[in-house]
Amino acid sequence: MRYKNITKAKFIRRVNRFVAEVSLDGETEVVHVKNTGRCRELLIPGCEVWLTAPGTPDRKTKYDLVAVRKSDGVLYNIDSQAPNKVVKEWLDKQDYTKVIPEYTYGDSRIDFYMEKVDSGGKIEKYLMEVKGCTLEIDGIGYFPDAPTERGVKHIRELIKAREAGYGTALAFVIQMAGVSEVRPYIDMQPEFGEAMEDAKKAGVDIIFYKCHVEPDSLEIVD
Repeated sequence: MRYKNITKAKFIRRVNRFVAEVSLDGETEVVHVKNTGRCRELLIPGCEVWLTAPGTPDRKTKYDLVAVRKSDGVLYNIDSQAPNKVVKEWLDKQDYTKVIPEYTYGDSRIDFYMEKVDSGGKIEKYLMEVKGCTLEIDGIGYFPDAPTERGVKHIRELIKAREAGYGTALAFVIQMAGVSEVRPYIDMQPEFGEAMEDAKKAGVDIIFYKCHVEPDSLEIVD
């Protein structure tokens, strides 16, 4: 997944969940933050950030803030839409005969529905829910960094789908280098940890997608 244009800036402050101020060419620019998580350990005044200008007509802000370099030098992609885009690229390279994003199952809209044909000619059905991980503590990724009732609901839906015979997966896209595992951040939301543990017991696959991050791109590498 690659951004068509990218501009480097310096972070000033976060105004609210959706808006931040940055310094660009010596001027203060109001930008859209493409991540509603808290990102408190990332978006620190003075840090390097990268912006992209989608060029959408009638926008209130010209730029989206999509990447940040942490104080330890590691580059993070914090675009909450990027994980689904790179997973779609990844799935399209696998041996699925069908990949459908935003698939309605039960009372939820699951990120991906896939099909493949087994050696006996039978169609196998899969559901995958994708989460982007931008929180790292001591080399381990954690999710969520803000409460997500929707996330818990979707895990419960995956458990039901698994019981109904679907192949199911909860996939974490790790949006930084140097991390290969994601754990539930139970200090933030114990219910997510409980749901994730129940999913593992039910046979839902837990997948960690490791990524290569550049200011203008994100790519699953393993």
